[in-house]
Amino acid sequence: MFFGKRLKDEIDYNNLPEHIGIIMDGNGRWAKKRGLPRSAGHSAGAESLKKIITEANKIGIKYITVYAFSTENWKRPKAEVDYLMNLLLDYLKDAENSLAGENVVIRTIGSRKELSAEIQEQIKKTENFTSKNTGIVMNIALNYGAREEILNAARQLCEDVKNGKKNPEDITDEDFAGCLYTKNQPDVDLLIRTSGEQRLSNFMLWQVSYAEMWFTDKLWPDFKPKDLRQAICDFQNRGRRFGGV
Repeated sequence: MFFGKRLKDEIDYNNLPEHIGIIMDGNGRWAKKRGLPRSAGHSAGAESLKKIITEANKIGIKYITVYAFSTENWKRPKAEVDYLMNLLLDYLKDAENSLAGENVVIRTIGSRKELSAEIQEQIKKTENFTSKNTGIVMNIALNYGAREEILNAARQLCEDVKNGKKNPEDITDEDFAGCLYTKNQPDVDLLIRTSGEQRLSNFMLWQVSYAEMWFTDKLWPDFKPKDLRQAICDFQNRGRRFGGV
């Protein structure tokens, strides 16, 4: 990655990453730098997300998964968690109009049982409303943790073995992937993380096995469509060997 390099629109539209994952990090720090409450950072981050999804769809990306709320985020102060939940609810409601108009298919991945009944109902409504769209599929990772996802997949396969539906020695990568939240979707090709942190934070551990990783010091509310384009350009300049020579 080349920080500080002047952006040029050199995207090869015949060699796009099919699936992009984004760890949207830095909302709190963005707000703190400006003397604002953390909630202001989350609001600014939500606005940034709309622009990035619109740009990704315009470029021709087929799938994008954004880390909105992890299973560990419940440990944050209750006031912040409550604000995030209300923000996510408003985002889902607004997405029916703003993002549906952009031909975006909206899905959520993660455990819904800890979410409020209102949010669960809005998830169903938004998913149904956008299900017939034909553009980019946007996965919102909400109450999501990759370890929990992998454990759930293992439990499903154990049940299949127990019920005689599968033999352990016949289980394939495809069988396992079919038990994940992202079943029938390709693995992540490009993983982007903002704010300078360089770790996965329990995000899509199975799906990012061969992803190219792209890190930037920019805080998420400052991440612009031009930065997305730069990440894609840099991705296209890398050699992907998938363990081969």
